[in-house]
Amino acid sequence: MTKAFRPLAFGLTLLCGGCAENAAKIASGGKVCERKSIRTTAYTDSEFTHRRWGVKNAVGSHLESGEINSAAADWSQFPVGTKFRIVENNKVYVVDDYGSALVGTDTIDLYMPSIRQMNRWGTRKVTIEVLEQGSYIISLKVLKTRQRVRCVRRMVEAIEKKVPAMSEASALKSFCKEGMRSLCSTICRKVTD
Repeated sequence: MTKAFRPLAFGLTLLCGGCAENAAKIASGGKVCERKSIRTTAYTDSEFTHRRWGVKNAVGSHLESGEINSAAADWSQFPVGTKFRIVENNKVYVVDDYGSALVGTDTIDLYMPSIRQMNRWGTRKVTIEVLEQGSYIISLKVLKTRQRVRCVRRMVEAIEKKVPAMSEASALKSFCKEGMRSLCSTICRKVTD
């Protein structure tokens, strides 16, 4: 093989390897929508800045820790219902909360059940695989009632620039029918009632 074709062959090998890895994930039911490196922080319901809300997230259900964990993010970057996996520890999270310090950033705040675990996590750069994209429509529905808060207004403005003009009712129905109902049943029940 000539020297000119070696980089091409190497690149094709990497591409095929990546496709095979994603194909294996899809075959096992873990479809990968996107893979990216992001900054993460951690929070807990017992830290001073979160005591006001207790164990509730932004959609009114309990913060989760276990098989699927709660996460907070800027909903204009990661809309409510976004399900992702951290590659380094294989934990799965769902964005069901937001925080004012996260607005305008690509940072995701991971829920931890204790202050000790929160402090142990600290701040880390991790690779995530987005398994299911959340809904900007549901995010808007939840946020529009809270626009007196500046960070919420910023998220609403950013989401409205991204969302195509479609009827809110039809968007909610399609979102809740697409298998996201099991993931975000609380959200779908609250906004379609």
